[in-house]
Amino acid sequence: MKRNCEAATNAARDTSGRFGVIRRHFLRLAAFAAAMGALSCHGEALPADEPVAAQDTIAWDKTFPESALVNHQKVKFDNRLGITLVGDLYVPKSLDRSKPSAAIIVGHPYGGVKEQTSGLYAQTMAERGFITLAFDASYNGESGGKPHFIASPEAFVEDFSAAVDYLGANPLVDRNRIGVIGVCGSGGFGLAAAEIDPRIKAVATVSMYDIGQARRQGLADSLDKAELRKTLDTIAAQRWAEVDGAERAVVVGTPEVITERSSAIDREFFDYYRTPRGHHPRSTTSMSLTSGAAMSLFWSFDHLDWISPRPVLFITGDHAHSRIFSEHAFQRASEPKELYVVPGAGHVDLYDRVQLIPWDKLTSFFNEHLPTRKNTPSGIR
Repeated sequence: MKRNCEAATNAARDTSGRFGVIRRHFLRLAAFAAAMGALSCHGEALPADEPVAAQDTIAWDKTFPESALVNHQKVKFDNRLGITLVGDLYVPKSLDRSKPSAAIIVGHPYGGVKEQTSGLYAQTMAERGFITLAFDASYNGESGGKPHFIASPEAFVEDFSAAVDYLGANPLVDRNRIGVIGVCGSGGFGLAAAEIDPRIKAVATVSMYDIGQARRQGLADSLDKAELRKTLDTIAAQRWAEVDGAERAVVVGTPEVITERSSAIDREFFDYYRTPRGHHPRSTTSMSLTSGAAMSLFWSFDHLDWISPRPVLFITGDHAHSRIFSEHAFQRASEPKELYVVPGAGHVDLYDRVQLIPWDKLTSFFNEHLPTRKNTPSGIR
């Protein structure tokens, strides 16, 4: 089994083209490290079938301080695929409960969990008057789905609509005033959800990553089909290996060790996910190697025009390596749309550097586009 795992790893590390799991092209442009990082195979270190044990105690288990202005509650709800999602619901203590309020769903970075970036965004936006929900994506964190550490574009998009279902059933929430914030990979998934779910009334992305494009071509202008076929052949070979009893091969999105040869992007992600700054035991940043095939088929920008006339806000750092994704999406989207570039910010800076995150911009965006409805007859939602 070890030989099979090593063979898949070596094939995936092939840097002869743009489309290996670790691509020379992507590393040269300092982008692929943000999406996937270093590849390694794990058998014993990662649970194959169960989510990491949920934290059922009242102890605060987030990577950010608890706010005295917000009530927090752990919640569970099912998506359309029958997967139970676990989320954190944040409600302002000052909320006017005499009328339904606007709500915001926050999606975490690819490989992250709700106790990190998305929870910080959810709690902070709750401090600013919104009911918010941060959740673990299917197959990740405390949410269900077997085996764990699977990337499924259908599930990741569906999760946002399931979160809309959950919030819309809450009497505190005005189901016609629900928005989405997607950070990093969730930016692409949140956009895709809004394309097909008109109940999402406004979308903001932060440091967005189009994971599908990252799988297909990195930052190349066009798709090299020959190299894509090589990548799919590698994944196919790994599937056969696992059929024959090999351990599951996973791609670890953030390096576990930094060396003098590590790239600036590796160091940026290591500083968040592998240090007390952002580390959380349920965030392995790992996805199965074989998930790459499904992700390569995911196109999050092809139908951005379907969101209009609902608004989209793209937020990126001025020197973020991922900036190209927000710019690409902005070009493809229909009005109303806005691209907001944060001075002095990189990709990961907008995960938790609260002095750089444009809270006022996010607040004004959702206040404008999730406005309080007037003269609504009693009992009509």
